[in-house]
Amino acid sequence: MTSEHVLDEFRAAGALREGHFVLSSGLHSPVFLQKNLVFMDARRCERLCKALADKIVAAVGPVDVAISPAVGGIIPGYETARHLGVPSMYVEREGGSFKLRRGFHVEPGQKVVMVEDIVTTGLSSRECIVAIREAGGEVVAAACIVDRSGGRADVGVPLVALATLDVPAYPADALPPELAALPVEDPGSRRLSK
Repeated sequence: MTSEHVLDEFRAAGALREGHFVLSSGLHSPVFLQKNLVFMDARRCERLCKALADKIVAAVGPVDVAISPAVGGIIPGYETARHLGVPSMYVEREGGSFKLRRGFHVEPGQKVVMVEDIVTTGLSSRECIVAIREAGGEVVAAACIVDRSGGRADVGVPLVALATLDVPAYPADALPPELAALPVEDPGSRRLSK
């Protein structure tokens, strides 16, 4: 599946939006990928995650478990794990840091793929990887449906992306005039509790 095929799935779901958006990272962008509109369609989600699972196996071989950051990574993590034929787990924030909870655990040395939905800066992915390593897992790769950093996000392990886009993202104090002139939407979830 090519990056254009992935974007076609987002377009068909009405999930490729243009305007002025504040991303979960706090950066501002003229493009927002509303992945939940994609993941709510089981057939569409299955197509994407099967393709991601195939790409993971081609890149790093078999893995023992898939672990995702909550909340956004849970659905693609589960569906990708299903196609990999491995257990799916997720980390949640506890005291500001990601932790395996709910009885989830990894055996020392288990080969783990960290599965994320969308990567922009790689911060959530890096935090998730730290939690997996602290729990004893060996992170052999990170994977995502879309890497919107154009391949620049450093997550600390090889990143397997189903689609790679180079979508601009700006700090709030460095917006181009054409973006600053548009009304701001904040569709992400990271700041909801603040």
